[in-house]
Amino acid sequence: MKLFGTDGVRGKAGEFLTPFLAMKLAMAFGEVIPKKTGKILVGKDTRRSGYMIENALVSGLTAIGYDVIQIGPMPTPAVAFLTEDMRCDGGIMISASHNPYYDNGIKFFNSHGNKLGEKIEKEVEKRYFENNFKLKTGKEIGKSKRIDDVIGRYIVHIKSSFPKELNLSGLRIVLDTANGAAYKVGPTIFTELGADVITINKEPNGYNINQNAGAMHPEILASKVKEYRADIGFALDGDADRLVVVDENGDIIDGDLLLGALAYYLHTQNKLKNDAIAVTVMSNGALEDFLKKHGIKVYRSAVGDKYVLEVMKQYDLNFGGEQSGHIIFSDYAKTGDGLVSALQAVAYLIQSGKKASEAFRLFDLYPQVQTNIIVSEKIPLDKIDGAKEALDEVERAGYRHLVRYSGTENKLRLLIEGEDSKKAKELLEKITKFFKSKLS
Repeated sequence: MKLFGTDGVRGKAGEFLTPFLAMKLAMAFGEVIPKKTGKILVGKDTRRSGYMIENALVSGLTAIGYDVIQIGPMPTPAVAFLTEDMRCDGGIMISASHNPYYDNGIKFFNSHGNKLGEKIEKEVEKRYFENNFKLKTGKEIGKSKRIDDVIGRYIVHIKSSFPKELNLSGLRIVLDTANGAAYKVGPTIFTELGADVITINKEPNGYNINQNAGAMHPEILASKVKEYRADIGFALDGDADRLVVVDENGDIIDGDLLLGALAYYLHTQNKLKNDAIAVTVMSNGALEDFLKKHGIKVYRSAVGDKYVLEVMKQYDLNFGGEQSGHIIFSDYAKTGDGLVSALQAVAYLIQSGKKASEAFRLFDLYPQVQTNIIVSEKIPLDKIDGAKEALDEVERAGYRHLVRYSGTENKLRLLIEGEDSKKAKELLEKITKFFKSKLS
């Protein structure tokens, strides 16, 4: 059985993700990572089930001799930053990111604040299933303490990513925190930098995280941007590692347009390392063509921000991201950070001297259509009779395709991209029908 998906371990709280699983997983993690300071940091988002999972993690970690620092609701990138900043051996974030409240997840970080590689994940899984942990006794049992003032460290760190010669005075921003982990830290950062901030979905109750809010429902933000006549709007997801931007007209900026504008901005500021960026196979071909015209090379990775980060490390890059809104500025963050991305976006907006509707639309996207098929079993695509031939037909028509299984759900994701949307839809319908016949 495989526990880790695209981004940590995730599932329905109390059903798949039980306190027993969480406790054993914490012990497996603690026994696999190098022990130096004997401290592990634990943060969470605002889901009610976070209390249950947090206590189970603390129980497991203290049982094998670790001291646990609990920081309460904080963004995932804050946990990554604070793990290294506070000299911990590892960090754990309790969150199912953009999923509904009834799901939850566990994300792990090493002592440098980086997500675990697949090799380490496999070692953690192996220890989990071996189930013969070395429990401590007496004075060797660990302890835990809750620290509530670490938010200040993270705020100082985030603000340092914003150009010192700029301020947000005179700028009206609508911020949607999705009733999630950034409901306190997000508004504070923008207010301290001088913006007129209107925050929505900032009252978590344990059940309303991501519910008709945040990056998963940017139409809510769009309506508020128009209502308050704001200059720009930012929507975060439940753990604040994802960002969606809305312009002054209430129009949602596509994730690839955002990546293109930010890459171009860094390039013009001579801050784009090796004049290249990393994106996933999901990104639109028009993004790559636009960046090439400006001398910026594009490297592609598998879907998932940890894979983007791997490519960034491989080619020594400092910028990359996903179409979905996970954007990595590795000079300032170890993983996707919605608040860092928002500050870089607003810095670019100010320096461009343009309105958001112009500044973030530097090229036109190629038509792209996609759909999902629910599957009972994830049969390897190369084992499905006729799959290669069906996809070869798409390529012969001159269209790009992407067919992959979801890392977190029992779904097959299909995408077709090309110059004519009508033809793209026809090709998508054809391969959708084919895969349904094989997998349904």
